Amino acid sequence: MATVDAALPAPPARRTGVTNEPRWVRLLAIAIAVAFLVLFLLAPLVLVFAEALRQGLAAYMEAITEPDTLAAIRLTLLVAAIAVPANLVFGLAASWAIAKFEFKGKSLLTTLIDLPFSVSPVISGMIYVLLFGAHGYLGPWLQEHGITIIFAVPGIVLATIFVTFPFVARELIPLMQDQGKQDEEAALSLGARGWQTFLFITIPNAKWALLYGVLLCNARAMGEFGAVSVVSGHIRGETNTMPLHVEILYNEYAFVAAFAVASLLALLALVTLVVKTFLEWRFAAELAGTVRH
Repeated sequence: MATVDAALPAPPARRTGVTNEPRWVRLLAIAIAVAFLVLFLLAPLVLVFAEALRQGLAAYMEAITEPDTLAAIRLTLLVAAIAVPANLVFGLAASWAIAKFEFKGKSLLTTLIDLPFSVSPVISGMIYVLLFGAHGYLGPWLQEHGITIIFAVPGIVLATIFVTFPFVARELIPLMQDQGKQDEEAALSLGARGWQTFLFITIPNAKWALLYGVLLCNARAMGEFGAVSVVSGHIRGETNTMPLHVEILYNEYAFVAAFAVASLLALLALVTLVVKTFLEWRFAAELAGTVRH
């Protein structure tokens, strides 16, 4: 019996993960990840709230209810309310076309969607100034017709749409490509019209990716600084969004007010993450089914 056992190959080592790395390697990787998160994400976030409340709750409330701050909050919400639906429409149309159809220029369209990720937001703002500014290509014509885009709300909205339009499309395209066309083809073979297939098959299959894209797009729209800074003109109470207002307050040495407004932006980001995490927890089974679909 001992001879037979000796002739058998040794059993494979027990796998503890996707690789056979030693335990100390896994612990080291986890420790590095946690240390970076604490040092570069959690600690700065806590310090923002600590500085905002350094002079007490009364000073904090006074800072966030100041008229210019309220104007910045209203403008930030207005810009997000316009930019997110616009990107929702674009993201749905672009991802549907790319994932479900074959056409010339498809690769170019896919590449162009990533353009805002590779171009500096400041350059994006300069592009709009070059197009719509007083001395730009379309500026004189716009002035003749009483239309103001640069240093006004329309310019801020356009710049925000530009820097945020990949978020919805980039969430939808991989999922739609992974799902394939079988469901749509089955619906069409049963007599469904094109819009019925889109509304009742395509969108429900991609609803979670769509929701994630909207959340990320909304967070970026409210926090965008570079492109908005170029086209806004920094007019206090009129064209300052919350990030721009934080910069002005900080440059004026109003540190408590600056951190108070910054804490509101941080809260909005945290709410976005909480909503995303809650949805992942609440609908985990359905999400897994969608991915496997």
